[in-house]
Amino acid sequence: MSASAKTSSSSTSTGNINIDPTGFVKLGSQLPKLASILAQAVNELSLSLSEKQQRTLLLYLDQLLLWNKAYNLTAITDPEEALIKHVIDCLSIITHLPTGSLLDIGTGAGLPAVIIAICQPERSCTALDSNQKKIRFIKQISSELGLRNMQPIASRIEAHEASYDVVTSRAFASLIDFVEVAQPRLADGGYLCAMKGKVPSDEELQALDSDWHIKTIKLTVPRLHDSRHLIEMSAKNA
Repeated sequence: MSASAKTSSSSTSTGNINIDPTGFVKLGSQLPKLASILAQAVNELSLSLSEKQQRTLLLYLDQLLLWNKAYNLTAITDPEEALIKHVIDCLSIITHLPTGSLLDIGTGAGLPAVIIAICQPERSCTALDSNQKKIRFIKQISSELGLRNMQPIASRIEAHEASYDVVTSRAFASLIDFVEVAQPRLADGGYLCAMKGKVPSDEELQALDSDWHIKTIKLTVPRLHDSRHLIEMSAKNA
């Protein structure tokens, strides 16, 4: 899938890190600027990511944009906008995630599952989506990026039977709907972590309050001015 363009193998200076442009197709001349934006975001989010990990994040972005039309992966086609609204947006939850095996429901192009797998190679990550084409993309990109901790699965959540310490999603509009489908896949003592824009309504939170400890974490996403939150939930009877 890599369809790599012929590029110079010399490193591109990006301020804090040097990114070898070999293998990048869609980012091209924008690579230095995007690498600088990413490096600044990583610093602002207090993440400890190596130059290799940051390069891998940019390669993922490159392939996401390269294969977007074929796999219908994202409505965002501008590289800088995609970097901020997809990659950096997902990076903002990394330091808040509980430890353990992770399932990402409705992962789409692998967001946040692939981003988490790149940043936390010690964590077992499963990316679940019923869309076969998107899972094929994740399988191919995981192989190319060497993500041995990533398991892409094409399935509806109702047909999936394993259990996990952490279940994430950024695909559900309704927190109640997310809890309904995610709860059966949650291991004892595990956590549900829903990526949201605005804070869920009082009605939603009150409907879940009797069964769940709910923690609302306000996220600060570098260069993104929209509201972002992570809703962390654990069962009260656990």
